[in-house]
This record gives sequence, structure tokens and C-alpha cells, in this order.
Amino acid sequence: MVLVTGGAGLVGTELITQLLAAGKQVRAIYNKTPLADLPAGQAGFEPGNFQQMQCNILDVLGLEEAMNGVDEVYHCAAIVTFNPKRRNDMFKINIEGTANVVNAALDAGVRKMVYVSSVAALGRIREKEPINETMNWSEETSNSRYGQSKFLAEMEVWRGIGEGLNAVMVNPTIIIGPGNWNSGSSAIFKNVYNEFPWYSEGSGGFVDVRDVVKAMIQLMESDITAERFILSAANRSYRDIFNLIAKGFNKKPPHKRVTPFLAKIVWRWEAIKSRVTGTDPLLTKETAATAQAKVNFDNSKLKKFLPEFTYRTIEDSIAFACAGLQQKLNSR
Repeated sequence: MVLVTGGAGLVGTELITQLLAAGKQVRAIYNKTPLADLPAGQAGFEPGNFQQMQCNILDVLGLEEAMNGVDEVYHCAAIVTFNPKRRNDMFKINIEGTANVVNAALDAGVRKMVYVSSVAALGRIREKEPINETMNWSEETSNSRYGQSKFLAEMEVWRGIGEGLNAVMVNPTIIIGPGNWNSGSSAIFKNVYNEFPWYSEGSGGFVDVRDVVKAMIQLMESDITAERFILSAANRSYRDIFNLIAKGFNKKPPHKRVTPFLAKIVWRWEAIKSRVTGTDPLLTKETAATAQAKVNFDNSKLKKFLPEFTYRTIEDSIAFACAGLQQKLNSR
């Protein structure tokens, strides 16, 4: 039995799809909304191989029940937000929730756990050197409280490893896939689809959700433990990515450059608008800084541990995501 937390997210949904296709028995826990788009018609899916149960990862007793009979755990659940108003909830879920999952896994005696962290936990505002797995979040290398929450969550996983848990951590860069484009990394597709005219001169790493999951499964099935791995197919400029998305949707690409000065004006305006409307701002001080930074990620460690592993091209990943999102739009 395989337990997946955060199964309704972009990574969780793809993970469940690949696990079921491989004939695994999967139990997914959800907080409020069960998975509605599960691949009942896909290869390998058997009704008896998949079950869902409602369980908040802050519910210690619920996690204990969810872990019953479980051999492997994929911990994908997290809150991703740069809205200061949601910071306390984010820290509680990402840090305390991860501690609870680690404790439950230790108590249940699971064989292994894979934790989905983020490159934000490495401190990604580093323009003078490539980012690798030896680095950690700090006040000097990141202004992201989300990154801080993932770094502190990793500390809980390391604690579990010290107490006897076999575990590995993955640190994906920006994940490309046909997820919910109202939140998370898929939101950039919505902006380009709506012909948002602005682009920044920053750059970063990008990776296909299918490759993220492929790496997670291979790491789970290996003897590798007590390691963390950057998952990144390539470093590309945001403008290149936006242009490829625009091409995939047959939309006009962004053509106005956002200067650092203009970004400061926009995030302040968004902060005011957010307070008035009660909605998440489209841009924050944190995301504005990230969008302007030119960052390179070193993806060589995974290839040393998994020599046969290969990534899809960014062009293929964006075409796949655009096609999936377009299909969702057409089915409405």
C-alpha cells in the first residue's frame, strides 16, 4: 500500500496516475475536496487499487489511521502562497504537518518516504553561483517565507531520518504541467493565455511534472536514503518560457519588459488591492524579486545517483501542458 498526501495537486495527481498505471495500491488523503479527475479509464487502473480518505495532516489520529498497512509514503501536501495574510496557515501545514507525517511514518514502520520540497528551501536568490543541494535557505539568500517553511519542513524530515526513517527529499524547480491554472506554477499559463503583456528578464529552472514523478518513483524504489535532489530539466529565461506558452495557445506573446522600478510599483499596488478585495495579490514583494533574478540550478546530482534518468525537453513539456489545459477549457 502506498500513501499519497496532497493527491489533488499537480504533482499528487500525476503521481497517483503513474502509480496506478504500475499496478500499485494507492491510498490518497485529502483535506476538503476528494480527487475528481482520477484516471478510472487509464491503463492499469483497478477500482480496488485506489481509495481516498479525508484527513488533514494536522490531525494526528487521522494520520495514524491513514498509515495503517502502508509500506511507502509520498508526502506532497503543502500550502504554496506568497500572501503575507496566509503565512501562519502555510507555516502550520508545511512544518507542523510534515512533522506529523514523519512521526506517523515512524510509528507505522513504513519502508520509505519521499518528501516533495522545493528549490525555494535552498535559498534561490543567488545570481553569482549555481544552486546545488549543499545550500540552504537563509535571510540573505531568499526573501521567501514559503522557502523558509519548506526548509524548516526538511529539518523535520532530517529529524525523522535521524530517528530511523528511510527518506529522500526532492527539490523541484518550477513545475510544468496541466494543473489548476488558478494557483501554483500553472498560473503562468493562465496569464499568457489571457495575453498578459508583461515579461521580466529573470531566469530560473523548469521541469515537467511527469519527470518529477518519474524521479520520485525511481528514488522510492532505490536503496538511496538521507539525500536531497534538485529536479530541473533546464535553466531558461522567463521570456522564453512565456513565448513558448503563447505559441502553444496561439496567443500574442508578452512584449513589455518589467523593470525593477516598475515591479516595485506593481507589487505595492497589488498589496493595496488585495487588502481591499480580500483576494491573493497577483504579485508580491517576494515574487517580484524572484521574477527579476537570474538563477541557475545544478541538476547533476540526480544523474550521478540515477545514471539512466533523462528529462523531457522544455518544449515538449510546455506543449503537453498547453494541450491538457486547452482540453480542460474545451470541456467546460
